[in-house]
Amino acid sequence: MDSHRTALERLREQAEGEIAALDADLHALFEASRADNADDEHDPEGATIAYERAQLTAVLAGARAQLVAVNEALSRLDAGAYGRCESCGLAIASERLDIRPFATTCIACAS
Repeated sequence: MDSHRTALERLREQAEGEIAALDADLHALFEASRADNADDEHDPEGATIAYERAQLTAVLAGARAQLVAVNEALSRLDAGAYGRCESCGLAIASERLDIRPFATTCIACAS
């Protein structure tokens, strides 16, 4: 379980760093689009500002969801419920937890 805690804590740090960077990128994009009156819908240079904003927002939402999952897994670890399938109550295979330490279901229930 110590290796899973270490992996979860590492994932939490990575997710927090990614969230901070994405937040900064999104804020910079908002500021740039506010200061620029360019017609981004007809920009021959590539993607529109709206597309970039949507893409950043989606990636940021994914990072935030992963952070929530990691924090919930750490809470389960602290409560002694870590490694139990939320659906059937059986143990989640260690190999699954090694790959996805915030997993909440066993392989059988996940499929």
